[in-house]
Amino acid sequence: MIARRTMLGWGALALLTACGGAGLPVSRRAETPMIAVPNAGWDAWVAAFRGRALSRGVDAGVFDRAFAQAGYLPGVIERDRNQTEFTRTLEDYLAIAASDERVSNGRAAYARQQDTLGRISARYGVEPHIVAAIWGLESSYGDRRGVIPVVSSLSTLAYDGRRGAFFEAQLLAALRILQRGDITPDRMVGSWAGAMGHTQFIPSSYEIFAVDFTGDGRRDIWSDDPTDALASTAAYLQRSGWVRGQPWGVEVRLPAGFNGPFGRGTTRSPSAWAAAGVRDMDGRIVPDHGPASIVAPQGASGPAFMVFRNFTVITRYNNSENYVIGVGHLADRIAGGGPIRAAFPPDAAGLTIADRRELQARLTRAGFDTEGTDGVIGPASRRAIAAYQTASGLPATGEPSLTLLQRLRG
Repeated sequence: MIARRTMLGWGALALLTACGGAGLPVSRRAETPMIAVPNAGWDAWVAAFRGRALSRGVDAGVFDRAFAQAGYLPGVIERDRNQTEFTRTLEDYLAIAASDERVSNGRAAYARQQDTLGRISARYGVEPHIVAAIWGLESSYGDRRGVIPVVSSLSTLAYDGRRGAFFEAQLLAALRILQRGDITPDRMVGSWAGAMGHTQFIPSSYEIFAVDFTGDGRRDIWSDDPTDALASTAAYLQRSGWVRGQPWGVEVRLPAGFNGPFGRGTTRSPSAWAAAGVRDMDGRIVPDHGPASIVAPQGASGPAFMVFRNFTVITRYNNSENYVIGVGHLADRIAGGGPIRAAFPPDAAGLTIADRRELQARLTRAGFDTEGTDGVIGPASRRAIAAYQTASGLPATGEPSLTLLQRLRG
């Protein structure tokens, strides 16, 4: 099976944006619904699709009720066409995924759901802090589950045709979910591309993995009560091969001159890595949790991790190395662990994350709002830099630099 999120082609940063932006939880009330507009082409497509759906077992009444309030959403096409491709370092990613606020909110959410997460873990064998971390990355612990009608968004994307076959298949799955009675059309809402609920399942994955943990006869991942969604995530990981008690990974120290091999393509026993000089951050040999690989997303001069099978299992949820490390590290922080201990190397401009935070703070104080001081140079920061450069008579590159920081320091 293709990874749930990879099928949509979403990058790790796009995921975090859908989950509340740069680590700052946002109320669901702040999510902006999209407005449907008349579209004769979409109407004709729906009429033709109705026959295909009924031939695939969708009841006519279910179809008609599902589409009674549906419409063409140009905002969905705009989002699909304008997905910005970000290349984020692991340091930038973790500044968002495991921000102090996301960790604090995660510990509070974990405490509220501790009994439920414990029962889910007992049934599915997945550690509760891992499930909580996925919840945190996918919807900011339920604060941003999506407000866009799924039938409208998926039918718009299927009609558009760029990935028509995929989205038509997702739409059919959504109709089958409605037919089963798990949810009603007015409550079946999600992201602009049809990911739904607390842990953002696409319809086809929902059909395979969602569970009714509460026993009320419905697999309700949309409810304010996150129980079914959290259990469905645990079921997903269990069926993907989760090993209870095995860590996702352990931060390690590499010996001087170590040049690999890096990456999940090479696995060795922890004792073999120990013979090569690899130790945990306290200088100890890493316990034998099974075959392991060494990943160092920012090279040997940055943090490195010895990762195990459960790392690969999380990639079934989202096939992004940064995402998996984000889940694992956030889970460790929720469980009481500390930050990454190794230092990250400066970026291509020679700036550390402390430098970038200072740059953002000084720009904002100068009247050029970067919309946060997380050290991640995103679109808002680049706009602020360009505006400052223009106001200062400099070429408006929008690029951060040590020279710019020194100028702002005066």
